[in-house]
Amino acid sequence: MKKLLAQAGWPLAVLAAVLTAWHLGCRWFAIPAYVLPPPGAVARVVIERHDNLLGAFRITALEAGGGYLLSIVAGVLIAMFFARSPLVRRSLYPYTILLQTVPIVAIAPLILMWFGSGLRSVMLVAFVICLFPIIANTTQGLISVPRNLIDLFAMSNASRWSQLVKLRLPHALPSLFVGLRISAGISVIGAVTGELFASSNAVGEGGLGYSITYANSQLQTDYLFALVLTASLLGFLFFFTVSALEWLCLHHWHESAMRTDAD
Repeated sequence: MKKLLAQAGWPLAVLAAVLTAWHLGCRWFAIPAYVLPPPGAVARVVIERHDNLLGAFRITALEAGGGYLLSIVAGVLIAMFFARSPLVRRSLYPYTILLQTVPIVAIAPLILMWFGSGLRSVMLVAFVICLFPIIANTTQGLISVPRNLIDLFAMSNASRWSQLVKLRLPHALPSLFVGLRISAGISVIGAVTGELFASSNAVGEGGLGYSITYANSQLQTDYLFALVLTASLLGFLFFFTVSALEWLCLHHWHESAMRTDAD
């Protein structure tokens, strides 16, 4: 318990310093609230409009979570396909890089045009932005198995399926979780970006992205800050959920998780 409190102490101290500087800066420089609201105003709007924030949070969580889960399934399957054949990997892997290099704000209007507005389109935007890190990291893990272990399985007449399930996939788990942690955060970015183009246009029916656009158009800067903080909270929730799953899967045998326990 003392170790946990010691680890949390410094981040909390930094947060307190930032909030204090923010509050004093708004007072000393007489910054208008529509430009930079003080922390108290943001906290007040969080309390007053918590129902709206919670509703938008749920919608964006569903969109980001749905796209994220789809990207995990598709990314792992594609990585297994790439790992099985070097020729296929060399032929198709460069095209997966396009998913990372093309700006998501350029893809989102196309998805809106093809699939219409709403939940499905936002999920697809989140899916696209999450897919490449999972493919890249899982593929790297699958093809990085030491050659002596592969020869050992071959000497035991292990089938390709047995090698995949008992050797390659366990060896790729640390790399897979690296991709999952990266995609966990950007899934929220994808969902919020998708909502700017493809979500509902009815007040109260959109997620955090739509609400951010609405608050900005009304110069409700305090509410805008509350929405940004809520989106950040959702990203943290996804990230720490994946981190907890990683610890559960790896801490008994992989040195990266074991080192964290020993620190």
